[in-house]
Amino acid sequence: MTRTKDAYHHGDLRAACLRAARELLEEDGSSALSIRAVARRAGVSPAAPYRHYPDREALVHAIAAQGYRELTRKLADAHPEPSTPEDLAATAVVYVRFALDHPGMFRLMFADPCAPGSEERTEATAAIFEYLTESIRRIFPAADPQALSWGVLGLVHGLAFLHLDGKFDLAPQDALPERVRAAVLAVLAPSPESATEPQSTP
Repeated sequence: MTRTKDAYHHGDLRAACLRAARELLEEDGSSALSIRAVARRAGVSPAAPYRHYPDREALVHAIAAQGYRELTRKLADAHPEPSTPEDLAATAVVYVRFALDHPGMFRLMFADPCAPGSEERTEATAAIFEYLTESIRRIFPAADPQALSWGVLGLVHGLAFLHLDGKFDLAPQDALPERVRAAVLAVLAPSPESATEPQSTP
């Protein structure tokens, strides 16, 4: 049954458009996203989404911001205040899982630069980096928190895309958490044995 614009009130139209956009994104990728397609999926008139999204770019920013907020919540739920390398490795697993659970949205979140004109997206992106930076300060008080945060983010983000692009054999499925955890700990908390092991020559 087709829904009409009268069915949306008190902000429901905005939520309905975001929901429709995310469905399209996960089904067909970002190329399927358009204001007209979102309106059709949401069951509203072609002009209705323009009340909240003046163009496709505004819609993309809103979806990305929603994704960043959801990812931040999942990281915080896993460990509100990581205080050890093991805690940080556990949040890395959550990050990679999020990418695999929401591949379309995850790719969209990082496909384009964070436009300065989108305050919502900028704030949502900053929240993730703030969570990571504060964690680094607690775990490695002697380190440069920003520099190490970028390093950790690059490592975990790279692992997310390597898994997302099928560069690892994911069978059995329960191998992923240990693979991600081991990779992060190998960089952040190497064993004493690996630190003293002689380097082989080429």
